[in-house]
Amino acid sequence: MECYRIDESGYTGFDLLNADQPFQGAAAIAISDDDAARLIGEHFPKLQASELKYRALSRRSGNRPRLLALLRDLLADHKSVTYVCDKRFLLILMFCDYAVEPWYYERGHDFYKDGQNYAMASLLAITGRTLLGDPQFDKMLAAFQHAVKEKDASALHALIDATRETAWHQFPEALGPLAQYAAPECLSAVANPGVDTDAALIVLQSLISRMEVMSDAPYRVEHDRSKNLATYNSLLHQLIAHEDEIELKQTKIASFKFPLKLTEVRQVDSKASPAVQIADVMIGAAIEAAMVMTGHRKNGIDPDGLMSLYADNQFIHLTPSLDFEEQKEFRRGTQASEAIDYFAANFVDPARGHR
Repeated sequence: MECYRIDESGYTGFDLLNADQPFQGAAAIAISDDDAARLIGEHFPKLQASELKYRALSRRSGNRPRLLALLRDLLADHKSVTYVCDKRFLLILMFCDYAVEPWYYERGHDFYKDGQNYAMASLLAITGRTLLGDPQFDKMLAAFQHAVKEKDASALHALIDATRETAWHQFPEALGPLAQYAAPECLSAVANPGVDTDAALIVLQSLISRMEVMSDAPYRVEHDRSKNLATYNSLLHQLIAHEDEIELKQTKIASFKFPLKLTEVRQVDSKASPAVQIADVMIGAAIEAAMVMTGHRKNGIDPDGLMSLYADNQFIHLTPSLDFEEQKEFRRGTQASEAIDYFAANFVDPARGHR
């Protein structure tokens, strides 16, 4: 049975505003331990550590060409997918999903048609501080994140107050439901037990959507026994066990179909699995490149050099974009609303989603 090794980076649970880790992601690669060990030996013949760790190797600039060469071989010869998301942008998308969309839904408007939610979130992410106030906009996002976590009256009132403290009248289409109307349908969505801001499920959806396409037969996943991956492990078991027959179109090129070809997930000791170590290198490099590209880090792997190695179907990113026409075409005819409700109902909590 084909086996994908996966690893993650940047996981901070519900906190998507963590300043030290603004990106979250994961990588999956179909490679055997024997092939992984051979490649590690070829590219790092003098490695003395008991385990190949991207963070340790990348600290020395002399190792970066070797890391790029290793990644070139991996991406050229093995099926893989890497996913990276801007966590702040993801939180803004969630704000649109739960603090904005229910108001439109109750009035008969399809907020998700042709990616309108994505366009609104992108505009907020890029212009929010300038348009709505700095630091008021970020305080509103923090209040939203807190309200989703706590779900009590105090936190919900604090969210309304924080929204009203922004220059919300500059963008009433997005902030008006809370600031002007304190929309009960939006507050109900935020307080729903099935709603949270943990990005693990979103990351897994992206990885699995590609693994399902790449695999012609049943396959399994192996990952490290780290504390962060415990959440991923639990979700993977839920996804595997789901037997309903359904297909949800998420973008022009991606859909999610149950039941999955994925049939098994195993936890392993990364020190004994060169293949899992390879997955660590893949996601470590992608996250570091994102940090360098966005100015969060001065030194690190060359982002342009790394990105040139990926084929189009090997890299998925979730970042804001103001190319609205391109995004409209990419998301035309998708089932974003249905997908959000379906996953909230089946994989987050027994409670229904925000509908």
